[in-house]
Amino acid sequence: MNPALFFGIILIALGAFSSGSFAVPFGKIKGWQWETYWMIFSLGAYILFPLAACLVFAPGYLSIIGATSAKTVWSVFLLGAVYGIGNLSFGLALRYLGLSLGYALSLGLMLAIGTLIPPMIDGRLDLMMHNRGGMQLISGVIIATVGIALSAWAGILKDKHISQLKKEETIGEFNLIKGLIAALVVGITGSAMSLGFEQGLPISEMAAKQGVDPLFTMMPVLIVLFSGTFITTIVWCLYLGSKNKSLKNYLNAKSPLILSSNYLYALLAGVLWFGQFIVYGMGKSKMGPFTFTSWGILMALTIVFATVWGVIRKEWKGAPLKVYILMAFSLAIIIVSSFIIGISGSE
Repeated sequence: MNPALFFGIILIALGAFSSGSFAVPFGKIKGWQWETYWMIFSLGAYILFPLAACLVFAPGYLSIIGATSAKTVWSVFLLGAVYGIGNLSFGLALRYLGLSLGYALSLGLMLAIGTLIPPMIDGRLDLMMHNRGGMQLISGVIIATVGIALSAWAGILKDKHISQLKKEETIGEFNLIKGLIAALVVGITGSAMSLGFEQGLPISEMAAKQGVDPLFTMMPVLIVLFSGTFITTIVWCLYLGSKNKSLKNYLNAKSPLILSSNYLYALLAGVLWFGQFIVYGMGKSKMGPFTFTSWGILMALTIVFATVWGVIRKEWKGAPLKVYILMAFSLAIIIVSSFIIGISGSE
């Protein structure tokens, strides 16, 4: 394997760890409804931390965006807004299904759709299919889908063996039907992020022309993409806040310490979530001309790390040994698939 490609996969794996860990701090938030802490998380993840990253790694981001065609900028922004619908649904999937099952079902569709649709649109998949790499890519996606299906099945079997009371001890608002609907919406709309990254390549190229380190040329793309995501998020969270009379949460808690802790935990989730894209962008820059393969790696390994966190958080406590074995087997398949997808771009 090309050393640069292997290094890229390792960097993307680090991003997947950050992505798979971001929801853990939500479990520490007390007294806030979902729309409140999701709003604070989103403010950090989509606005504050992307701006900070650009100021550090791409300080001329405004001139870079301004020098890129308006069509490209608006396309990326609108794709970010569509992704916002998927990310809101992802938050609901985690809320109703927990980390393990929520990630497996939601990111499974995002992996398949987000890996294949962008190169189908711009013609790179057709180019790739003329050599062995194309079949490797398709095989990797199929294997990943099988692994994710097994992971989801393990999660469903786990839920059959655990009482409703036990589920609610680890997942406060467990609801399988609502969670499945939310995960389906994630799969359909969430892949807009992958397409946004690929449509934003002209912004990255402009960043490189203006002297930004190749490892960080994706930072200005994130500013545009996540601005659209935040617009969708703020509209929905404020609507829910008004409907549920939870807008007061932003200023009220049982104590000032709990209030400040809630803000810190929600922002920590934002740091972890956005942090994935710093190392993901670095890894993506190492993937050669077929950059879209990096999305499949990110999604696959995120599911692995999220499932591990689910075990640590005792979401699987009470499940029989055979379910644990099925879950471990599914994760091994997903890890193998991520490397098959990764090396397909070098063939």
